Parts: sequence; structure tokens; C-alpha cells
Amino acid sequence: MSITFHVQDDPRQASSLFWGGIFGLSIQGGRKKKAYTVEEATRLAGMEPSAWLAIEAGRVPENAEQLRSMGGALGFTNAQLGMVVLLYRTLHSSLPQCARRPEPDRRRVR
Repeated sequence: MSITFHVQDDPRQASSLFWGGIFGLSIQGGRKKKAYTVEEATRLAGMEPSAWLAIEAGRVPENAEQLRSMGGALGFTNAQLGMVVLLYRTLHSSLPQCARRPEPDRRRVR
């Protein structure tokens, strides 16, 4: 499987696509390592096959529960799934300021 990106103007979008693709490949690899079909994996995770396949193709899981159910079906630990989030945050913080979403103003107003 190969991943091709055609995003030149928005580094955040390219980063999201890249890490979504990496996560999808991890999920697909875990499923194949367990020798599960998509149908078997989705039954264990309580998901629709279309949602599972979309995540394998690079879509970000909709919520933490979906992420945990996929990880549980494949025997992944929370730490293994959390590593993807950590890597994304590390990459995001290393982007130039002009490429990042502005940080919210966290100063207290009195």
C-alpha cells in the first residue's frame, strides 16, 4: 500500500493526512496480524465495516470510544494507540508558527 498526498498550501492538512494514513496502516497491520477479516474485526469492535475501512484508509476515528473499541478488537493497549496522538502533537508543535492553528488565549480575565 502506498500513500500519496497532494496538499501543498496547508501543512496542517498534510500533517493530518500523513498521520491519519500512518494510523490507518497500523490498524490494518494489526488486523492482518490477527488474521481477521474486516467483518470479523468490526464485529469485535461493534462498528460498521465502512467506518473501519475509512479509518484504515486514513480517516481519523470519530471519538475516543471508537478508537478504544478498535484497539480492543485488535489487542492494542491504550499506550500503543496513544503513541499516534503523541507523535502527531510532537510534529504539530515543531511546525512553523505560521503553519499552526493559533493557540487559544489562556490568560485569566479578572
